[in-house]
Amino acid sequence: MANLQDITKLREMTGAGMMDCKNALDEAENNVEKASEILRKKGIIKAAKRADKIAAEGITVVKSTGDTAVVLEVNSETDFAAKNDTFKVLSEKLADTLLKSKSSNLEEAMKVEVENGQSVEDYITEMSGKIGEKITLRRFEIMTKEDSQAFGVYSHMQGKISVLVLLSGTGDDSLAYDVAMHAAAANPKCLNSDEVSVEDMEKEKEIYKVQLLKEGKPENMIENILQGKMKKYYSEYCLVNQHFIKDESKSVEQYVKEKGGENAKVEKFVRYELGAGIEKGECDYLAEVAEQLNK
Repeated sequence: MANLQDITKLREMTGAGMMDCKNALDEAENNVEKASEILRKKGIIKAAKRADKIAAEGITVVKSTGDTAVVLEVNSETDFAAKNDTFKVLSEKLADTLLKSKSSNLEEAMKVEVENGQSVEDYITEMSGKIGEKITLRRFEIMTKEDSQAFGVYSHMQGKISVLVLLSGTGDDSLAYDVAMHAAAANPKCLNSDEVSVEDMEKEKEIYKVQLLKEGKPENMIENILQGKMKKYYSEYCLVNQHFIKDESKSVEQYVKEKGGENAKVEKFVRYELGAGIEKGECDYLAEVAEQLNK
């Protein structure tokens, strides 16, 4: 039976997950060097050594079952790997696991059991070895709803964008779907004006004020003009204030109330766009090929 000291040593040597190290040590009868060879043969060390690679490709997934829904982003190094069936199976399995676990953060999620005692962390490491690229679960969010609420789940461009919407005051799933589809296309930055930070609001006002003064607008008129400018700003960046894509004569908020009833409203939304915020490195293809040949 593998002991903690040997498991720790093997992890430091290989970068492999805890369960992979334990299983390799059990197979090698606690011989650390032999266990390292076992991990190498399984491709697990190859995956661990890619830890410094930038994983900016991949897929976003959104899924709901019953009163729970999840949206997540799983990354790979290349678009080629992301289109691999093994990668798609991995992404779906992670979505199903997160739906059951209801974890609140990545640290918790990594410890959740996928199956047969294997954690999410070790499962990702194992699949990284099989695919031959660094795979990461970058982010996720889980929502729960009541009977009087509705989920809208929408995925665009084969998982390049995924949106999860929660409506309250209505159980109309098709209405929630329409709002999710709108959010995918319109790319709102926040739900409503309450979510715009004071810093961002003051920055926008200052920009508009400088522009108005340059245009020669009188000081005593600027405050009223600023109110109109900020209203336009909210209509561009806040989901409930945006013009609804199916009926641009109405805001999203107005449309939801018209179709879902006076108490219907958008409670929450999450929009994941693949690779958003990840700084992609320059790819040295010759170095990549040399690395592969030397493995």
